[in-house]
Formats: sequence, C-alpha cells, structure tokens
Amino acid sequence: MTAPQSNRPKILIVEDEESLAIGLQFNLEAEGYQVVCAHDGKEALNLFPTEPFDLVILDVMLPYYDGFQITEKIRASSPQLPILMLTARAKVEEKVRGLETGADDYMIKPFHLDELLARVKAMLRRKAWYQKSMNEQPVFTFGENMINFATLDCQSRGNKFKLTPHEAMMMKYFIERENKIVSRKELLENVWDISSEVETRTVDNFVVRLRKYFEPNPQKPVFITSVRSAGYIFSSSPE
Repeated sequence: MTAPQSNRPKILIVEDEESLAIGLQFNLEAEGYQVVCAHDGKEALNLFPTEPFDLVILDVMLPYYDGFQITEKIRASSPQLPILMLTARAKVEEKVRGLETGADDYMIKPFHLDELLARVKAMLRRKAWYQKSMNEQPVFTFGENMINFATLDCQSRGNKFKLTPHEAMMMKYFIERENKIVSRKELLENVWDISSEVETRTVDNFVVRLRKYFEPNPQKPVFITSVRSAGYIFSSSPE
C-alpha cells in the first residue's frame, strides 16, 4: 500500500537534461517519494519557496543560475535541507567547492541509479538523526565557542559566522562521542556516507576548517585533537 502523500518525503529535482530528469522522477516515485522537477536555475528558485522540500537533487551546469549559486540561495533560508549535487566534473576542486558552498553530497555523471537511490536514502536518514539530535541539544557551548545547530550560527571569541551543513553534522557527531576516538572511516561512513578510503583527505580538510573556527590556536588544537593513525578526539573541557 502506498503511503499517504503527506508522509512521503518530497524531493526537488533541478536538471536541464530532460531525459535524465524524467528518469530520475520515475525511479524516485517508484521508491515512494513525491517528486517535483525544475529545468533551470530560475525555475528552481521560483519554485523552491512555494513548497516544503525534504531534499534537493541539483545539477551544477544549469541555465540562468548554476548549482553553486542555487545552493547558496537555498542555504540562506534552509540551512539544513539536504542537497545532492550532480556534476559532470570529476576534479577534486569542484567537489570541495560544492561541499564548501553547502551541498551535502555529490555524484559524478554518469552514475548508477542504485547508488543515487542509496545516497538519497542515506541523506534522509542523516537528516532525521541530525533533527532528533538537534532537538535534544539545539545549542552547545565549549570554551569561548557557541554553536546553534538549528540555524548553524556560531560565535567564537567574539566572531560570528555560519557552519555549512557538513561542518555542523561533523561537530554534532564529535560532540555526541566526546572523549572517544572517532576514525576518519567512521566519519566518512556516518557523516558523508562515503566508504572509499581515497576520500580521507576530505575529513582532514574539514577538521582543519573546524579548528580555524573554534581553536584558540589552530596549530596547537585543544578541542579537536589528532590521535596518530586512529583519528580524532573531541573534548569540550581539555585539561
């Protein structure tokens, strides 16, 4: 029996390649999702405020506004909405740019449908975990730092800034496992849902950024410390 529409996650597909958009819509609807399609950046930005979406699948190369611009605009009003970016570019720099702009995940075209469906499922699962954890502890303070996990607003030593969704999820994951070793593999599988060991550099880059935000001296971290060959440990009250 099909679940009522109100209980089915709603996905916005932004893709100008019509055959791909139709194929994605058909297969996602077959999985039980509600799907709405936009075929260029302008249509996406006009459509986005009109409906509550649970996830966005977003092509990078689009008419009018590209995927990076759309992500930035979406993030201004919906800091936690999962965004899966599709790109024909395999360069690491493009992937990192997408994550830094605020995308939650990326896939390189051409991709396997089964992998995309698995990524969508994992992103919605992570969203549910983050929402539950955020409701239990919406604001966290340590040292001279404050993180609002609902708005992604932060303060550190008088400076105000916003985290990206991945940065916030990473900090949330560290905080829930305070004073325990968290491996790169664990972070990749639970925060990014990426199992390839080739991507461990992504974790290290994000840790460097978190240290710049929150550590009094990023070169000598006290809150997020490294454990040689094992991973990282977060402590809100270092000795």
